[in-house]
Amino acid sequence: KDTYEKKLDYFFDQIEKREVEVDSNYELIKSIDYLSSKKIGALITFEKATSLDEYIATAFPIDAPLTHELLSTIFFPSTPLHDGAVIVRMNRIVCAGAYFPPTERLDIPKSLGSRHRAAIGISEVSDSLTIVVSEETGTISVAVNGYLDYAVSKESLLLYLEKHLQS
Repeated sequence: KDTYEKKLDYFFDQIEKREVEVDSNYELIKSIDYLSSKKIGALITFEKATSLDEYIATAFPIDAPLTHELLSTIFFPSTPLHDGAVIVRMNRIVCAGAYFPPTERLDIPKSLGSRHRAAIGISEVSDSLTIVVSEETGTISVAVNGYLDYAVSKESLLLYLEKHLQS
C-alpha cells in the first residue's frame, strides 16, 4: 500500500474505534475526488439561510449523513437519482434527484451543460453553495452568489467549504 492508502486505513481504523469524529468536509472531498477521477457527473447543493424546501419537496427524500459511499452511489451513472441534485442541510443529505431552474443568463459559455446552468440558477435565487462535477471532463466547479468558479482544485474547494459553510 502507498502512503495515502495507509493514512486512509489508519483514519478509518480510528473512526471505527470512535477516536475521531467523521469530518463531513473530508467525506465530501473524498467523494468529489472519486467522482471527478471517474468523470461521473454530480450536483451537490448546500442549503444555507435561504430555505430550499420547495426543491426538497419534489425530490427523493434521503435524510442520511453525508458520506463518500452514499454520494458516490447516488451519482453512479444510470441510477434513478444520478441526474438531479443532492441537497445537503446541516451536514446531512436531505434529498436526491432535486431539479433547479437553470440560469437565464446569456453570457454563459455554450460548453457548460445543464448541471452548471442549474448550479448558477440556484445560486441566483438562494444563498446556497453548489458543487458541480462535469461528466464530460471531470472538472470541479463551484457556484455561489450567481457566480461560477470553473475548474477549482481540491484545495480551493476546501477553502470554499470553510468560508461559506461555517456553522
